[in-house]
Amino acid sequence: MKEIVSGTAETGIGLLVLLGALLSALSAFGLLRLPDVYLRAHAATKSMTLGVFCVLSGAFFFFWYFDNYISARLLLGILFVFITAPVAGHLNGRAAYRTDVPLWEQSVQDELEPLLKGKKMNHEAKDMME
Repeated sequence: MKEIVSGTAETGIGLLVLLGALLSALSAFGLLRLPDVYLRAHAATKSMTLGVFCVLSGAFFFFWYFDNYISARLLLGILFVFITAPVAGHLNGRAAYRTDVPLWEQSVQDELEPLLKGKKMNHEAKDMME
């Protein structure tokens, strides 16, 4: 009975690590193939974060099940990736938009333009006054 549970745990952990590796590869492919900085930031933050989460979770479950060791470092790694990756992606996209990096020519909608158009003009007017 123990061999069945152990085999199931090995399979589950292996699938979790494999899923993480596939998501990370998909994210890298998205970084190479997507047309503009905003879509690339989306690929880098969403799928890469989930891929790293799956790999680190697989490592955590492996050490927990087979070695009876709960790794605080892996838990902190998961936490820090979930905190820092989306924030960094958001800030990169925001900086790109505010420095007028163009959208993809086939983009349908720019929801920030009406909100930030006045702020951009005021910023430019301030720079001209100085």
